[in-house]
Amino acid sequence: MQPNAHMISSPVHPLTTAWALRSWPPLLWQATEPKPVRFHHLGTHITPTGSLPGCFSGQTLWMAHGAEGEAGMAWDWIEIAHGVVAMADPLSVVSNVRFIGEEGEVLTALQAAPYLNGLVHQLPWQQEVARALRRQLN
Repeated sequence: MQPNAHMISSPVHPLTTAWALRSWPPLLWQATEPKPVRFHHLGTHITPTGSLPGCFSGQTLWMAHGAEGEAGMAWDWIEIAHGVVAMADPLSVVSNVRFIGEEGEVLTALQAAPYLNGLVHQLPWQQEVARALRRQLN
């Protein structure tokens, strides 16, 4: 974490960085079968971008409890205009979820990206980041 970064929304899990998700036990999910899990917001890291005054970037972390264990996802975001945030790189969602293809193979990160992005798309993550940014500015 950079020196000026701030953690907003204290995590409920002993997670210090998005990359710590790599140490969670992997969960195998069939790619073509939707999982009935509900992700909730763990926290958002905020860092001034330095490129534009008043604009920020950071990471947001989400977790779901399932029968097989805890699933986590995190990704970098960037404020592209005041109050407008987007994923910094949709191909770089960090997760302990490993998707299984139709032939029983574990999908590569590139093959799994559309499934992870589908999960991200269902989340109110932009509202959570906006809430964290409002707290940052107050």
